Amino acid sequence: MSEAEDFARLMRELKERGGLSYGVLARRLHTSTSTLHRYCNGEALPAEFAVVDRFARACGASAAEAVDLHRAWLLADARRRAGAAAPTPVPTQLPEAVPAVAAEPAVPVVGTATVGEPVVRPSWYRRRAAVVAAAGLAAGALAVALLAVTGPDRGAPQAGAGAGPGAGTRGPAGSGSAAGTPSAGGAAPTESATGPASPSAASGGPAAVPAPSSAPPPVSAPGRAPAAPLGAAVRSHVWAAGCDHAYLSERGPASVPPPPVEADAPAWASAQRAVHAGNQIVEVTLHGTGGGVVVLEGLEVRVAARRTPPAWNVYQMSQGCGGGLTPAVFAVNLDAPRPLARPVAGNDAGNRLPAPSFPMRVSAAEPVVLRVAAATTGCDCDWALDLRWSSPAGSGTLRIDDGGRPLRTSAATGRPVYGYALEQGRWSR
Repeated sequence: MSEAEDFARLMRELKERGGLSYGVLARRLHTSTSTLHRYCNGEALPAEFAVVDRFARACGASAAEAVDLHRAWLLADARRRAGAAAPTPVPTQLPEAVPAVAAEPAVPVVGTATVGEPVVRPSWYRRRAAVVAAAGLAAGALAVALLAVTGPDRGAPQAGAGAGPGAGTRGPAGSGSAAGTPSAGGAAPTESATGPASPSAASGGPAAVPAPSSAPPPVSAPGRAPAAPLGAAVRSHVWAAGCDHAYLSERGPASVPPPPVEADAPAWASAQRAVHAGNQIVEVTLHGTGGGVVVLEGLEVRVAARRTPPAWNVYQMSQGCGGGLTPAVFAVNLDAPRPLARPVAGNDAGNRLPAPSFPMRVSAAEPVVLRVAAATTGCDCDWALDLRWSSPAGSGTLRIDDGGRPLRTSAATGRPVYGYALEQGRWSR
């Protein structure tokens, strides 16, 4: 049975036991009845964990059942992002450690971000997470990647034989990438970036103005570094309530196709050379790759460049939507001279969700989901996140970006705004 089929089976079992109709559940999930049918039949997969969480609670799932459902969704989502990569057979016995694959060093970036709240997973997750990571390394395409550790100082690998405690990490993961400071080890990105990483990649974009950087210059460390204790999957196209988002594109409305569903947003945005307009939500799922606990110490925003926002059109993905869930996040104001990731509480149908806070514990049995909401009203910004971590084996920094490229968010104030008129089959103002 595939990961998607296993997830759909669990949804059907919970729905049947809960005794609620598709219509009632669809209203509680803020989605359509047909979409919920597709989830339960294995024809589609929710793009956000929030939908899965609301479904479990609406059906009266126990804590263990909710964990099972979330675990199944994570595995199915990772398989979906693997795209056309062939599945790798699961070994009967898992190795003690999976070696990291060498990756080229990335250029440090400076910026600001926001994160969500932790999600707890049981002991069996360690085995399945290791299987997913091994499949990703073999096929080069799974969403959960292993990272490598370098050098004794955070963000500054040491030249010499062997890396000691306090090593930085590097290695992309998920739909974007999660990489630390340059090292000799890491995993290849599992999905291409969704838009141009710099103005030179987008026709008509203004010239870049590098922002003051506090990140150290890139250096390389000789030899192989020990495997990092963290695996990460990054989603850089997360829409508020699963429908509320906007993109900037230089193309005219006649040449822009209809808006996609959230799950197809990366490919749609890449084809339109589109940029996140005004706001961007980044979601990072982290899990330990060893037997110990890793402590997440803090999140820093790195802004690489600030430019004048391009005079492009704004395309709204929905004419209006809303939901009863506002996840807790780390909010980032990219217009600030030194953006900070500030904890912000959420709300679920009137129930307050506590703001996320560091330090956080993560292990193979206890994954953590961080959500960062960045906003700008005055710049076209290239940015990334640096997540500081420590473990009994050392410490380091995990770079979170978009497939090895900076994340990009641009202000859209005063630009023409288009919404898609379904009855007319075209974009209109």
